[in-house]
Amino acid sequence: MKKKLFGTDGIRGKANQYPITPEIAMLVGKATAKVLGGGSGHKRVVLGKDTRISGYMLENAITSGLLSMGMDVLAVGPMPTPAVAHLTRSMGAVCGIMITASHNPACDNGIKIFAEDGFKLPDSVELEIEKEMLEGTLAEEGVPCENIGKAYRIEDARGRYIEYAKGSIQNLSLRGLRIVLDCANGAAYSIAPLIFRELGAEVIETAVRPDGLNINDGCGALYPENIGRLVREHRADAGIALDGDADRVIFCDANGEEVNGDRIIGMLALAYQRERKLASDTIVVTGMSNLGLMRAMKQAGINVEVTDVGDRYVIERMRGGSFNVGGEQSGHIIFMDYATTGDGIISALHVLKLMKQTGKPLAELAGFMNVFPQEIRSFGVARKTPFAELSRLPAEIDACREALGESGRTIVRYSGTENKIRILVEAEQSDDVRVWIERLSAAAREELN
Repeated sequence: MKKKLFGTDGIRGKANQYPITPEIAMLVGKATAKVLGGGSGHKRVVLGKDTRISGYMLENAITSGLLSMGMDVLAVGPMPTPAVAHLTRSMGAVCGIMITASHNPACDNGIKIFAEDGFKLPDSVELEIEKEMLEGTLAEEGVPCENIGKAYRIEDARGRYIEYAKGSIQNLSLRGLRIVLDCANGAAYSIAPLIFRELGAEVIETAVRPDGLNINDGCGALYPENIGRLVREHRADAGIALDGDADRVIFCDANGEEVNGDRIIGMLALAYQRERKLASDTIVVTGMSNLGLMRAMKQAGINVEVTDVGDRYVIERMRGGSFNVGGEQSGHIIFMDYATTGDGIISALHVLKLMKQTGKPLAELAGFMNVFPQEIRSFGVARKTPFAELSRLPAEIDACREALGESGRTIVRYSGTENKIRILVEAEQSDDVRVWIERLSAAAREELN
């Protein structure tokens, strides 16, 4: 069966429009409780959110649904997505629910659910929750009065995650490092600066004053030029940009040059390999990763497994092969030894640890690969028509692949979370990239708008 509400990263949409309404959010709570809360005694759910103004509305609606079905709610307030995943495991909850639209604009929101082990729910369970929501009888269900659940505010949730994150690098001192930290006015606005400061780093912070509407607004991981400018201005050693829910991270080196997810994965994989900690000498990335990373890893004797786009698919392959390093060019970095999802803060800590231990600047560590010229275009479409029903765009894709051969590639796909199409072209010659990105974009705009 095909899912109708859940996408590749939970339920996502415009706040206060279907399916991101308080009515649907309440059904999410009720259905989640019904599917995951069976058995005797009150089961617990960890509930977190980012800093969007619509989070208040959705948090209360989900809580009401859970309580009405006899579940207890452990509310942790604004908290990074990976922190909710960690707290779900450490607090013995049957699941964790995070209210966030990640890197999307403030007027979007979403709901993603973690299983009791901290990993995202499998498709089969999401389908079961959807089935309960869409059957039309759930709104009338509920437990007797004496079995209604209770809601608790977990005041020390932030401290629990802070200690966990610092422990991932054995509380190594970062004294002597000056960093610029962009928190995207999102979920990590208060927690991330504390973590780096407690370990001794000098922190120049930006985008740490959320107002409910400024999350990801010209700041965060989608705008690395901000930290690049501040790194040069403050003569910092590195810049760190998180996204709205802090599950991804992008760096800038001391020159203000961007260091993306491919370079982060590669430099840490090489370090793990030297320390004989890289499981099966293998990393897992998506088809969006640069061919330069593939070549550099091959030369180092590291295998590269490639999945579909989406951290869900990277994690599935990592779990299936017992691999411990993987991620996406966009900055979702997964260290399976420490986290069950992408964790921007833990990823940043491991990069800073590598800088401290080697004494090398970030630019040198990131220089292990020669990047193929690449361009990614993303724009809204009126409809997500299956490619098989189009004519010009598939023909252009075939022509591009034939022209580039083994010296380049193209990936054209619809976003899993937005009404957008994404087009990637990569080649050894930048002129080829420019020609084909224009041709593919023109074909897509003509047929889809």
